[in-house]
Amino acid sequence: MSEIVVTLPDGSELSVAEGSTVEDVAYEIGPGLGRDTVAGVVDGDLVDKATPLEDGADLVIVTEDSDEYRRVLRHSAAHVFAQALQRRHPEAKLAIGPPTDDGFYYDVTNVDLDSEDIAEIEAEAEEIIAEDLEIEREERPRAAVLEAYEDNPYKRDILETEAAGEDPVSVYRQGEFEDLCAGPHVESTGEIGAFTLLNISSAYWRGDEDNDTLTRVYGTAFAEEEEMEAYLERRREAEERDHRKLGQELDIFSIDETTGPGLPLYHPNGKRILDELAAFARDLNLDAGYEPVETPHLFRTELWKKSGHYENYVDDMFLLDVNDEEYGLKPMNCPGHATIFDQQSWSYRDLPVRYFEDGKVYRKEQRGELSGLSRVWAFTIDDGHEFVRPDQIEAEVTLVMDNIVRVFETFGLDAQVALATRPEKSVGSDEIWERAESQLRSVLESRDIEYDVEEGDGAFYGPKIDFAFEDALGRDWDGPTVQLDFNMPERFDLTYTGEDNEDHRPVMIHRALYGSYERFLMVLIEHFDGKFPLWLAPEQVRILPVSDDNLGYAHRLANELDDFRVEIEDRSWTVGRKIQQAHSDRVPYMLIIGDDEESTGTVSVRDRNERERKDVDREAFAAHLRAERDEKRIEPDFLD
Repeated sequence: MSEIVVTLPDGSELSVAEGSTVEDVAYEIGPGLGRDTVAGVVDGDLVDKATPLEDGADLVIVTEDSDEYRRVLRHSAAHVFAQALQRRHPEAKLAIGPPTDDGFYYDVTNVDLDSEDIAEIEAEAEEIIAEDLEIEREERPRAAVLEAYEDNPYKRDILETEAAGEDPVSVYRQGEFEDLCAGPHVESTGEIGAFTLLNISSAYWRGDEDNDTLTRVYGTAFAEEEEMEAYLERRREAEERDHRKLGQELDIFSIDETTGPGLPLYHPNGKRILDELAAFARDLNLDAGYEPVETPHLFRTELWKKSGHYENYVDDMFLLDVNDEEYGLKPMNCPGHATIFDQQSWSYRDLPVRYFEDGKVYRKEQRGELSGLSRVWAFTIDDGHEFVRPDQIEAEVTLVMDNIVRVFETFGLDAQVALATRPEKSVGSDEIWERAESQLRSVLESRDIEYDVEEGDGAFYGPKIDFAFEDALGRDWDGPTVQLDFNMPERFDLTYTGEDNEDHRPVMIHRALYGSYERFLMVLIEHFDGKFPLWLAPEQVRILPVSDDNLGYAHRLANELDDFRVEIEDRSWTVGRKIQQAHSDRVPYMLIIGDDEESTGTVSVRDRNERERKDVDREAFAAHLRAERDEKRIEPDFLD
């Protein structure tokens, strides 16, 4: 009998019979593992345990103790929802129902659902879980499955795309319910220990606004009830911190349909925050030797064709016709920076050349995917591009890393780092790639930074270091990247004169300290719950006079603090109401002044953490404010 070889997570190789499945290999390793096997990860893809393996496959066995188990469980929970829906609403037509990082969703149509319906469907789902129905994989002839879904265009679309050419086709059955699906699933519905439906929204089929609008039902599931309770508590807190909610309450930004979707309007409070972020980034850039440049919002599309962006981004670009010439709003800043570099002659002594720009870019996302500041049509990147000799890569990347780490530390964010290596489709010689990846590894290891390796996840034009960060709620967000680019210098024929008086090709480095201001501001709003550090806060101090008789003293205080953002609360409210409003507005410090304070020339200081001190010397408070602002401390600490 022929054999194949599979590679296990520890790097060891195992020879097994040709045609062996994930489960067969698990039993080959040990009977206990075989019995516990739920699914497998083959070459990075989560698959059913009955999946046959090919020679050379990388295999991870999935059990209930594996990280991937929750995803398998939630996939089964999506089927439980669909079964419950069709028990209550047989007319409902199913589209697609995948697991997600937080739970699952199922897109459906031909049924109107409201909150009362959802409660009934959830109750039915609990019944299905209690029935502990066995979940069985069945192989059906393709023609039979096509006929079964004759009246369901969405399932037929799946058969013609994801399952194109498959015959037989896998179907999963539990009780009277069956669904076209590649799996994997748990053994029975009873394994779902906790189940709930979360909310309803609308979605376009395949995310394309030209397609049908479907109803999307979100839910989640866990093996244990305690896990779900903890998740729901985090979700409630996340809803309270939602940047769209706080953005409105704190008057930071708005998105108005009359001005266009995905086009945020920053109010004065929001602009103050953006200005502080921009000033911080500008200082870091200037200190690191970057020079500011500025490029227009649109270019002739000839530039985007030259850079290669047109062929990759044309569907996401805003295009317009001007005097029979095609122009496009820029989706990226790098071609403009490459053009600036190309308009001068450079010696090897001149490099590295560093440019930075807060450049507004535009990408035509699907309307259904737009969401607050997290995904918009217009956003600003704190972009930086460096043109370096190959021997300068390591030093230059170290410089970039230093600034990115400085940003993370300033905002109290924990970073996760990954090295993304050469993908199958790429440009540049093996020698350049090996040297570049080696230099990036050297930078990470010399700084003693823990990092994961994302094999094949580099850009086609070069390897990169990816940053992600965790916010106060434990959620992970994509952050800045440092990318090496061998492609654009080639496309733009960029050169510098080497020590040998010959032309040489520079390497281009793409980097941003924040990523985009919009996404970073969204994260900061939610991470800080709107309680920005003093240096970022739109309003830093609010003066609360006890009565109108103290307004003159209030204005003298405001004049003394004129290098801070200070407001006077002069409405005819009680002091208690003034304090309550300042707390709601997340103002870092309140100065409460009455006749006693005015007579002694002091202030009573209260912070947003509800701490208070009386008889405070004004100059001592002002000196502390300056230190707290200039050192960019995260929390108000005058009253520590």
